[in-house]
Amino acid sequence: MMVIVEAAGISDVGRKRKANEDSIFMDEELGLYVVADGMGGHQAGEVASNLVVKTIRDYMKQFREKENVEEPAYIDNTLSKEANRLFYSIHLSNRVVHQVSNTKALYKGMGSTVSAAYFTEDTFIVTNVGDSPIYLIRNGVIETLSVPHTVIAEQMALYPDGAARFGKSFNHMLTRAMGIEKTVKPDICEIQCFKEDMLVLASDGLSDKVSPKEVLNVVKNRQPEKACQMLVDLANERGGDDNITVIVLKIKAVKTEKGGFIEFISKIVDGIR
Repeated sequence: MMVIVEAAGISDVGRKRKANEDSIFMDEELGLYVVADGMGGHQAGEVASNLVVKTIRDYMKQFREKENVEEPAYIDNTLSKEANRLFYSIHLSNRVVHQVSNTKALYKGMGSTVSAAYFTEDTFIVTNVGDSPIYLIRNGVIETLSVPHTVIAEQMALYPDGAARFGKSFNHMLTRAMGIEKTVKPDICEIQCFKEDMLVLASDGLSDKVSPKEVLNVVKNRQPEKACQMLVDLANERGGDDNITVIVLKIKAVKTEKGGFIEFISKIVDGIR
């Protein structure tokens, strides 16, 4: 990998929950970073989020460790080879969670969100299902790269004035999640990467308590490890109602920085049929 990344991550149980149903995965050598927020009673959420990160990890690791790995069965020609791999890993993990949820009564209906970032030689690919946000900080500006799959977000997109009629209970009513259906539709985009870019992946235990502007103010002049701890502390100070997970990534160097316009490809892709 030609991108050098400084990374840090924390997953904290928070102040109200007995168990942590979030899962986190970071592998600097692989260039892969994942946050998953599980849901379901009897710790089934913890099972679901763990299955998500482990399946994505195991699938993506094959391409580093073996020479003749079979490429994804489903190829989208608008996506790069690496994006297709990440995209397929989401579908694979969705299928695993869905299958396991049907094996035990305790696991029935369990699911998870997922947000992932994957670095290539000079780009990063981000993908998400659910409402765990991914932020890009570039040139002092923060932008949300992930697409929130919630009732409120989708209503706001269709009817900006009408969404206000919904109560707070709709804020976390997901329209897509991992493992609920046999197939899933992740959002995915690939972006040219530049030195000093920062990415922040989080669960809603953080984003419910800390605004994007506050995230920017915390991370922009701090090392990732310090920034992670400050963000978790801030969410806990404000109640810590949910599990809090955050990964902060700072791009230290990119071997080839291309001039001109930054290519931004964003596409909602249909699930595997």
